[in-house]
Amino acid sequence: METITARIDAITAIPETHRRADPPAPKAVKIELTGRCNYRCGFCALRMRENQPLGDIDFDLFKRITVEMRAAGVHEIGLFFLGESMMAKELLLNAVKWVKGSLKFPYVFLTSNASLADAETVGGLMAAGLDSLKWSVNAADEIQFKEIMGVSPKYFRSALRNIRDSRWMRDEGGYATRLYASSIRYDGEQQAKMELLLDEHVRPFVDEHYWLPLYSMGAVATQREAELGYRPTAGNQGRLDAMREPLPCWSAFSEGHVTADGILSACCFDADGRFAMADLNTVPFLEGWNGMKFQELRAAHLQRDVAGTICADCIAYR
Repeated sequence: METITARIDAITAIPETHRRADPPAPKAVKIELTGRCNYRCGFCALRMRENQPLGDIDFDLFKRITVEMRAAGVHEIGLFFLGESMMAKELLLNAVKWVKGSLKFPYVFLTSNASLADAETVGGLMAAGLDSLKWSVNAADEIQFKEIMGVSPKYFRSALRNIRDSRWMRDEGGYATRLYASSIRYDGEQQAKMELLLDEHVRPFVDEHYWLPLYSMGAVATQREAELGYRPTAGNQGRLDAMREPLPCWSAFSEGHVTADGILSACCFDADGRFAMADLNTVPFLEGWNGMKFQELRAAHLQRDVAGTICADCIAYR
């Protein structure tokens, strides 16, 4: 069975077939079901939005674009982008039923902070055919959780409980859903604390855990670097043990990203619409994926010169 790290590496390593301005449809697309999140993580791109989103994706739009994606050759659908999909549980369950039951996508995955992933919700997702459920675990204790995630420690406790209970639900129900977790790698004493937490509360209840660098997601991340002393990497260069060169950026070539408003974005950290390539409310997915705006941006990436483009201000290229 293919590991989650192998799947991630296959996306972040841009295949030769996609190293062109007008590549084929990406293997994977992440679709934001909701822009809402119950955390207030200081390093998250979501916090860059001046007005935090309150709405969710229109389900008719979701169904149309996923039909188009399936026809175009997309194999993997991620039911999240920047928001926490568990904030819209009924929509999330219906989305899994649609892409797995009706469209038969080979692989459907989800990342969650786990705090809202109660057993009933997780059991429903597993029964509907969710292939992969990954937990994002980035605080070692309640003190750090409150400092970085910016919310009550009760969510920290509920997240750990839900991670444990989800493994029980999967095993007792005989579901095929694989369970994973990722964490930001810190330094020194903080990293030692993370290892203890993971060994007791996370690793025993997942099939695989892997490390991520602290991604730089624009100004918010650099501010938090100064406040908390964490040094972010340049852009999204993949997982820690398989870092990629920042140019050309894989996000624009081998994975699609759609916001809850139906905007196709070139950036996996796009929180304010600066990287909008097409409005899928008005154009089909493949037309947007290979629109002239997207082609011009990719051409600059392939030349390893993004000066004058929307990517010019990314910390990865300074």
